[in-house]
Amino acid sequence: MSDIRSAFATFWESLRGIISTVGLSDLLDILIVAFLIYHAVRLVRETRAMQLVKGIVLILAMYVLALNLNLTTLSFFITNILQWGIVALAIVFQPELRRALEQVGRSKLSSSLFREEHGDNIQVHKMLDAVCSAAVRLSEHNIGALMVLERETKLGDVIGTGTLIDAEPSAELICNIFFPNSPLHDGAMVLRSGRVHAAGCFLPLSANDEIGRELGTRHRAALGMSEVSDAVVVVVSEETGAISVALNGRLQRNLSPQNLSKLLEAKMFSSKQGDPSPANKRGFWRIFR
Repeated sequence: MSDIRSAFATFWESLRGIISTVGLSDLLDILIVAFLIYHAVRLVRETRAMQLVKGIVLILAMYVLALNLNLTTLSFFITNILQWGIVALAIVFQPELRRALEQVGRSKLSSSLFREEHGDNIQVHKMLDAVCSAAVRLSEHNIGALMVLERETKLGDVIGTGTLIDAEPSAELICNIFFPNSPLHDGAMVLRSGRVHAAGCFLPLSANDEIGRELGTRHRAALGMSEVSDAVVVVVSEETGAISVALNGRLQRNLSPQNLSKLLEAKMFSSKQGDPSPANKRGFWRIFR
């Protein structure tokens, strides 16, 4: 019993000694590293990169085992592999690294430092009115559509693949663009700053292997766009007429007109200061009364 108390006392004294030497800069350093590790785990937890992380951990465990057991040949091979590990990781984790940097660029701090105009509330409300009304009309006639609502991440590279329009948004304009056999129907529409900016654009397809086979190219493109940007992507299925929204690599399916309007309003105004005015909110709901 006395040995246990003595060991505990020794441990406590050692711990007090360590704590007494920790300064404010040390605590800040620990918090920053813990924050980075936490977000790195969140980043790869639900992607294929998680399997690669497990493989790297296994290789490191084998390396420690080889050193302790004096396995010279195995240690030699693993050492050479680790020498090129940084370059290999940069190549293998390129999509995840890009997503991480884009998330840093979309953080509140960067947004406050590099604030940009995204159109006033009235313009954005008019755009949402047009998108929701057009989505409902297209859904009723089983006409496929793909509408990308730009937020903080600029989509200039996507816009460059289509045709510039820069027009006031209206349900009639959107429906005409996606009407079958029209010149720009087979592509995505990009809406920027409350206006229809471009149409006939090509979007990156999602490489997620877990996407259901019942989802076609249009939904895969919507998910792919939402994985590489913070855009809100509205999809109307050509087969079923179902309305879906892709955001941050996730798809919300079979939305009703009311749920669609609530979702778009919440996401498009989440980065704006202040809430939309009551007058504008009444106008936004008017199309569903």
